[in-house]
Amino acid sequence: MFKPGGGSSEEKVVVFNLRDQVYGIDIDSVLEIIRMESVTSVPGTREFIEGVINLRGKVIPIMDLSKRLNMPPCRVSESSRVIIVEAGGVTVGMIVDSVSEVLRIPVSAIQPPPAMIAESSVKAINGIALVDERLVILIDPGKVLYEEERDELAKIGV
Repeated sequence: MFKPGGGSSEEKVVVFNLRDQVYGIDIDSVLEIIRMESVTSVPGTREFIEGVINLRGKVIPIMDLSKRLNMPPCRVSESSRVIIVEAGGVTVGMIVDSVSEVLRIPVSAIQPPPAMIAESSVKAINGIALVDERLVILIDPGKVLYEEERDELAKIGV
């Protein structure tokens, strides 16, 4: 979670692309990054849940992060990746268009999201950073899912 003025003078984030936008997620919440693989559909799940994968014997729910953020679906390609994160007590994979780098962002470069974003239905946007003339939208994985969605996914994952 990004806390401007917190204990460190910088944040380390995994930078990824999603629908031609640049996003970042705190590296401490990222368990691993894997190539896109075959996803097994699970009937009756939310629209943004693509299904599950078997990751070394553990069933991991996979979400299309674009759909979750109310955008058109990800464009799955050779560069697509799944970022495995801990999202509020649930391990989940997020499909993104590509992962580009790990970046150190000075806390002074992180601003809270504008009011119109903070008040929207998408609570996952935690801040916006200006880094080398580009905007990086910072995502809080703990807020990507609502409590009832986490409960549903906890039942799917093993």
